[in-house]
Amino acid sequence: MRSDEKITVGILCGGRSGEHKVSLISGLNIQKKLDPEKYNVAVIGIERSGKWHLSWDEGFLHHPEDIQKVSLNDAKPMVAPLNGGYLIEKGSRECLAKIDVFFPITHGPHGEDGTLQGFLRTLQVPFVGADVTGSAICMDKDISKRLLRDKGLPVTPFIAVKKHQKITFREATEQLGTPLFIKPGRLGSSLGISKISDASEFEQAIDKAFQYDRKVLIEQAVEGREIECSVLGNAVAQASDVLGEIVPQDEFYSYDAKYVLEEGAKLFVPAQLPAEVIQNLRQAALSVCSILECEGMTRVDFFVKDDGSFIVNEANTLPGFTNISMYPKLWEASRLSQGKLLERLIELALERFQNENQLLIFEKQS
Repeated sequence: MRSDEKITVGILCGGRSGEHKVSLISGLNIQKKLDPEKYNVAVIGIERSGKWHLSWDEGFLHHPEDIQKVSLNDAKPMVAPLNGGYLIEKGSRECLAKIDVFFPITHGPHGEDGTLQGFLRTLQVPFVGADVTGSAICMDKDISKRLLRDKGLPVTPFIAVKKHQKITFREATEQLGTPLFIKPGRLGSSLGISKISDASEFEQAIDKAFQYDRKVLIEQAVEGREIECSVLGNAVAQASDVLGEIVPQDEFYSYDAKYVLEEGAKLFVPAQLPAEVIQNLRQAALSVCSILECEGMTRVDFFVKDDGSFIVNEANTLPGFTNISMYPKLWEASRLSQGKLLERLIELALERFQNENQLLIFEKQS
């Protein structure tokens, strides 16, 4: 690719998870914000079945009035699961070869858990965001919490339970108290989460979480303000100057509050915090990303107590790009426009790909 040529970006959106529609909205917003003077854009919409649909048409994604109306236009599948009879449709290899860098914005399992990243690595193409290791670690709340805890960062007290294991309400509350949050171990966007306070709700909440994953987390309910920080970069990263605060209008920040209900939560940018607390959180966010092998873009979420102390909630390696998503909002408030943010993310993807190709583990082509 010559320096005077446009870069062709393939936006991967949709996916098989419960966050399918949110991902489509993120993909649409990224498509709108990419500078047409610098980038050609292809949209690759992934059905819930796993089929990929490629289009160079700007109208491939419907312009939704709300999340419930987002869908993919009909297009011939180019990539499909093996049980559909083929992996890559004949002729689609040429289409894929025209894409210089992929931009996955596929939230949830089979999108940000390392599986898609591994597929892109196998195709030997550059892509935006965390690599396989960081993606897998951050999606698994049990593993990520243990890594952070071992490095001395405060995390929410928790118990991890697998499908074959049994735990009673009494056993959980003896360790964690009440109320409790019960959630799938490897999921996002608050899907499958319950907040419970008595034994009558416990088994039902556990069963609900196991519908989404084979591992469930039981967490102590933590009192504190929900504060978020955006991080940008690979080995050397920077934290947003401005932090954001989420104030749910219900008991907790549910899926509907995030994406469906107009008044589901209030977002405050910048978060009103003492300068010392802001600096501590920014430094902690960088430490979280280093420990968890995050690259490209990460949103780190905290609970901040009245005395300024904090607990790390989680790190999200593919934060949303919807109209209300905190990740781009914090960079805008830190004087980096969405267009420039996307440009930097693409640069980081290409830089990493170039650096990896210098490693001796890859056979050089003569």
